[in-house]
Amino acid sequence: MKKLFLFAVLATLTSAPVVAGVSGHGDGHGAHDSRGEQMAAGMPGNRNKVSRTVKVKMKETDDGEMVFTPSALEFEQGETIRFMVVNEGELDHEFVLDTPERNAMHKQAMSAQMQMHNTPNAVTLAPGKRGEIIWNFSNDGIFEFACLIPGHYESGMYGQVAVQ
Repeated sequence: MKKLFLFAVLATLTSAPVVAGVSGHGDGHGAHDSRGEQMAAGMPGNRNKVSRTVKVKMKETDDGEMVFTPSALEFEQGETIRFMVVNEGELDHEFVLDTPERNAMHKQAMSAQMQMHNTPNAVTLAPGKRGEIIWNFSNDGIFEFACLIPGHYESGMYGQVAVQ
């Protein structure tokens, strides 16, 4: 019940371009900027400039893996993508878009203490919930989407984003 209350409070306070689920995580190092500033993986996008919508499913498998479908994505530099993220699993999951290095730092910080922050590049969803992130890939490179809840990344819950 406490978790549900915190979830409702965070959802009410958010100003980030995500819906339903509406919490992300920050690592205190400026990688996740709730004000919508430029990051290595790009920046929050404008809803009116969305190039396309990509549905991303999160779930656990019968053999204990945790997965994203699709597990890899490719975009053109400058594209604005609407990620429709759906948690089809039985556990909470998150979708965090960043560099592999920043996700590794964040994952380490989360293993020490679970913190919830409001960020435009992440959405945490309870089972059966959906959310969205609108993201502009203003930079090229190899990035990563991942679930950084302790143990989920190690169970296979990450994927690559290539931007050319």
